[in-house]
Amino acid sequence: MNYFEFYGIPESFDIEAAKLKKKFYELSKLYHPDFYAGEDEAKQQEILELSTLNNKAYQVLNDPARRMEYILKLHNLVSEGAKPQLPADFLMEMMDINERLMEVDNSTELASITAEVLAFEADINENLHELTTDYTQLDHTAQEERRIKIANIYYRQKYLLRIKESLDTFAARL
Repeated sequence: MNYFEFYGIPESFDIEAAKLKKKFYELSKLYHPDFYAGEDEAKQQEILELSTLNNKAYQVLNDPARRMEYILKLHNLVSEGAKPQLPADFLMEMMDINERLMEVDNSTELASITAEVLAFEADINENLHELTTDYTQLDHTAQEERRIKIANIYYRQKYLLRIKESLDTFAARL
């Protein structure tokens, strides 16, 4: 079952944390297995599955990165092992950063590259925020177009994460 439908909330990249938590606790109480101890085995199993679904839904919807990935997966825009076609200019910039990273021999150079990567990440996050803010107010077609742009950002973020991991590795060596 779709987590948004399960929680009775519209699909959104931005969810009010307090409302989500309130719904989680409400469903936790409703589907708590202890309240169904006297029921038959089939009912107990059903409640256990609903309780598990509630926990999984909350874990995903409460985490912005996991929520974004979940929405994109719902619409078949990301999948495990996918090889996305990232823009050439982005890939060239990342290749340049990787090359400079391989040649780093002091902490000043590493700090400069790190600052550049963090600035790049901030730009991507700002763009993501602009794309997700009014998502629920858009019509179906506009939401679809928006999700495609968000998927592009998702893959850029994944790429940047690998670079940040490399930065951490090089920082540990210096």
